[in-house]
Amino acid sequence: MTCQDHKDLMMAYLDNELNDQQRRAFEAHLASCSECTKEMGEFQRLKHMTDSMTLVEPEDRVWEQYWNNLYNRMERRAGWVLSSVAAIVLSIYFGFELIETIVTDPAVGVLMKAGLLALLAGLAILFVSVLRERVYFWSRDRYRDVRR
Repeated sequence: MTCQDHKDLMMAYLDNELNDQQRRAFEAHLASCSECTKEMGEFQRLKHMTDSMTLVEPEDRVWEQYWNNLYNRMERRAGWVLSSVAAIVLSIYFGFELIETIVTDPAVGVLMKAGLLALLAGLAILFVSVLRERVYFWSRDRYRDVRR
């Protein structure tokens, strides 16, 4: 076995997961390899540190504050989403009503109607273009999970 094979067994040795034959072969290798012995010492210090650590449970008030903040954030997010959807739906409805009124009104000139329809067509094309670009880049954004 190579040193790398023995290095892969170091944590298993420290956790007493090796059988007798593997343990004897590993100890024999440690006796003959100073590099692995040095690395084994570092692993032993690391294991001692992690074994001596204790998990401190947060106080009940910390958990209560966490859940209250979570609830508030979710509630506000839901409120913003519902408000945004309502504003969009109402804007579309009143926009179509306005367009229908202007287009069907005989007092409004043909040039005004053509200009309004061109404006709406341009806005629709821009909306679809921006939406398509956002969806494309959102699915391929490498930094999406990076917190700022």
